[in-house]
Amino acid sequence: MRTRPTLTWEPEGDLPPATSDLSAVVAAVRAGGVVVLSGAGLSTESGIPDYRGEHGSLRRNHVPMTFQEFTGDAHARRRYWARSQLGWRAMTRARPNSGHRAVAALAGSGRVTGVITQNVDGLQQAAGVPDVVELHGSLSRVVCLDCGRFSTRAELDDRLREANPGFEAVAERHRAARVNPDGDVELADEAVRAFRVVACAACGTGVLKPDVVFFGENVPPARVAECRELVGSAATLLVLGSSLTVMSGLRFVRQAAQAGIPVLIVNQGPTRGDRWAAHRVELPLGQALTGLVTRTDSP
Repeated sequence: MRTRPTLTWEPEGDLPPATSDLSAVVAAVRAGGVVVLSGAGLSTESGIPDYRGEHGSLRRNHVPMTFQEFTGDAHARRRYWARSQLGWRAMTRARPNSGHRAVAALAGSGRVTGVITQNVDGLQQAAGVPDVVELHGSLSRVVCLDCGRFSTRAELDDRLREANPGFEAVAERHRAARVNPDGDVELADEAVRAFRVVACAACGTGVLKPDVVFFGENVPPARVAECRELVGSAATLLVLGSSLTVMSGLRFVRQAAQAGIPVLIVNQGPTRGDRWAAHRVELPLGQALTGLVTRTDSP
C-alpha cells in the first residue's frame, strides 16, 4: 500500500485576513526589486491542477510519488513511467496563461528581478522569462541515477514508445484523463503491468528518474543557495499561487520576513506563510496579475 506523504496543514490561531485590493502589490511592483515565488496555482488556468485547491489532485485521492518509493520499488517505477507516458503528452499540450504572461511582462520591464518557481511544467519559461530558478526541477529532463547523465524527456518518450508499441491503444482510451501536478494520470493496474521501462542509454543499466524533486527528496543545496541569494537581494518577495505547505518554499518566506523584506501573497485560500505576510490578496491569479500589469503601467 502506498503511504500518503505529509502534504497538508491546518491553520492555527488568528491569521491576517485576506483582501481583494491589489494596491499594496501595485506599489511594491512599481518600486521594483521584486522576486517572485510561484506555485501550482499559477498553472491551474493552463489546465494543470494543483494539489490542494478546490479541484486539486489530493481531493481526488491522488498520492504523489515519493523518492523512497521510486528508488526502492521497481514496480513503483514501472507504474510511474506508464502513467507519466500519458501525463507527459498532456503537459506538452499545456500553454502559458495570462498569469504566466503577466509575470513575463513584469520581468521584461525590470520590475521583477528574479523568478523562483515550484512548478515543474516549464510554462513560465515558455511565457518568456529566461532565467527562472526551477526549485523542484523540470519534467522536461531525465537523469540517470547511476551515471548522472541528463537527457530530454522527449528523447525518453521516443524510446518508451518503441519499447511499448501496444501502449498507444491504452493512451487513446485514457487521452481525456486529467493530468496530475507531478505529470502522471490514473491508469489501470493491468496496463501498468504490461508496460516496459527502459534503462539509461549511456551506461546501459542505470535507473532513469525525471529531473524533479519528489516528495521526501531534498532540493539540491546549490539551488537552495541560489534562491536564498535572490530572496536576500529582493526589495519585496511576491508569492503567487502557492499554499506554502512544504518547507522547500516556505523557508524563503521565513527568510524574507526575518530580514525585514516585505512578503506579499496572491493566492486563492490561506497559506502556511500568511503569518509572515504583510498582505495576502485572494483573487484568481490570471485576473489579479493582468490587473497588476495594467495598473503598474498606468501613470
